Amino acid sequence: MDDRPHVVAIAGSLREESRSRRALEHALDAAEAAGGTTELLDLRAFDLPMVDPDEDDPADAVALKEAVRAADAILLGTPVYHGSYSSPLKTALDYCGFDEFADKTVGLLAVAGGSFPITALDHLRSVCRSLDAWVIPHQAAVTRSGSAFADGEFVDEGLAERVATLGRRAVQYANIEPDPATFEGEENVGAVDR
Repeated sequence: MDDRPHVVAIAGSLREESRSRRALEHALDAAEAAGGTTELLDLRAFDLPMVDPDEDDPADAVALKEAVRAADAILLGTPVYHGSYSSPLKTALDYCGFDEFADKTVGLLAVAGGSFPITALDHLRSVCRSLDAWVIPHQAAVTRSGSAFADGEFVDEGLAERVATLGRRAVQYANIEPDPATFEGEENVGAVDR
């Protein structure tokens, strides 16, 4: 049995040459070097229609949830759309819930064509906290992404190190003890039987 921390990354971009996906791959490389096992969940490979609560989850949503549930730590990477995270990532997160995220370690990464991806990270942090996840304080933001990469690699060593640190922290904190039950957790609809 492999007892190394398992880090799963969800790439919230459908673009073929996604800089978000490339940044997540860099973080996963660092997670593996830090002693973890890794898996990239590329949302292009999943057929995830908008969630319809009156329908059973499609097979790809079930597979996504199983992969996330098996993780010790989760990295979420997104391009910035209108100051927030992408609709493919939103749909993937909508299929998930407490079974996938409660008491899990989550790292956040946002990639922006401009210079201000912070609100997207704040929005993701809020979603993860509402699912009782433990969000790593360190987060990675790639700004001006059009010039951040050359031949698939980061141009700036400091930025590359910041993204790599996210991967290392995912391994370091993968099995952090969850906080005691909180008022918010008791009041959160869906946090029943916890």
